[in-house]
Amino acid sequence: MTPALPHLSARIRRPGPAALLVSALGAGLVAALALVGPARLIAQIEGDRGIIPVAASRDIMVDGVEVNVTGDSGEDARLKGWQEAAKLAWAKAGGPAMGEGQIQSMVSSVVIQQEQIGPRRYVATLGVVFDRARAGQYLSGGGERSHSAPMMVIPVLRSGGVSQVFEVKGQWQAAWAQFRAGQSPIDYVRPSGSGGDSLLLTAGQPGRRSRAWWRNVLDQFGASDVLIPEARLERQWPGGPVRGTFTARYGPDNTWLGSFEMTANDEAGLPKMLAQAVVRIDAIYADALQKGLLKPDTTLNVRPSIDPALAALIAAGQAQEEKPKTAAPDADASASPTPSATPTEEAKVSTFTVQFASPDAAAVDAALGAVRSAPGVKGASTTSLAMGGTSLMRVSYAGDIGDLAAALRARGYSVSVGNNALSIRR
Repeated sequence: MTPALPHLSARIRRPGPAALLVSALGAGLVAALALVGPARLIAQIEGDRGIIPVAASRDIMVDGVEVNVTGDSGEDARLKGWQEAAKLAWAKAGGPAMGEGQIQSMVSSVVIQQEQIGPRRYVATLGVVFDRARAGQYLSGGGERSHSAPMMVIPVLRSGGVSQVFEVKGQWQAAWAQFRAGQSPIDYVRPSGSGGDSLLLTAGQPGRRSRAWWRNVLDQFGASDVLIPEARLERQWPGGPVRGTFTARYGPDNTWLGSFEMTANDEAGLPKMLAQAVVRIDAIYADALQKGLLKPDTTLNVRPSIDPALAALIAAGQAQEEKPKTAAPDADASASPTPSATPTEEAKVSTFTVQFASPDAAAVDAALGAVRSAPGVKGASTTSLAMGGTSLMRVSYAGDIGDLAAALRARGYSVSVGNNALSIRR
């Protein structure tokens, strides 16, 4: 039963312009929901863009093994196809001649990349994974190899005049997430792109040169340096060939290592082309590692500490302060019985939070440099970065919060003192 409306007027009123506008907007929203569906709108708001990378197994995997076999039934043909794939993959990996049973005993899994099963026929492209503990002794690449330091990957895709990394679920990101890096000598650190990754790692990030900014980004992912594999896609016409130009870069200076071109016949062949491009870029990085070119930039090893130039200035200032103390023993003790001649107890080191504006990377570097150079500061590092907003740093200081506030005011900052925290601004 519909409840009675307590204040229903018997007079019918013509809706005004505002009511008509609200009604039109409501109708437009209903039409949009009917057209694209509520799930897609919610996904767009929530930013469903993360792709979890596959586990990096140390087993030996051979991709792209094509088989075309027949059998008594579709299932029998499939079993024969997998056995044939194991033999072809063993030969492709450079293994010595062995019996089929011995090869099968070293297969840990079969990855189906593409397959078609008929009543008595099996056509497929497979990947065969051999257990490293059993097969490594027979394969030339099975021994221990030198590995790189942890390298964070920022896969940049440029297509249709737009550059992206993790803003949406892109095919280039998916290709790197699906890459099985177990056999690669490169220790890849692959962000998933979920959460704040899309805001922190953008297509503009490789253009930044601030070592302090890069150090903070790399620390969040446990990496020593960065790799920037770039893919530039050009579509000849809708539904036609897709030409890709792929470039391998690395480091905070976006250093070029190599590039190549590939072409897919149509959109359906694009994922396969991107997967092959990832393998070729991995080979470029592996070759650079072997030649000694792919090693962490030494300028990135400057952890949150005092800049060398500032350290030299501070050391010079401390040397000036130490001169009266060293000269005091030579002077007559009775002539200057001042309190400064007696040794003082070292102040206790405390940790405080400092809030500061961070419109860009230069402002972050300037704030860190100014705070670290303040007398009594033992160390300062950012704990929260918000470019274009307000960031936080943790400061270790030999003294109380009032002394730290005074030291920062002496450097031209306007300081507000809170509960174990400071807010500074120019």
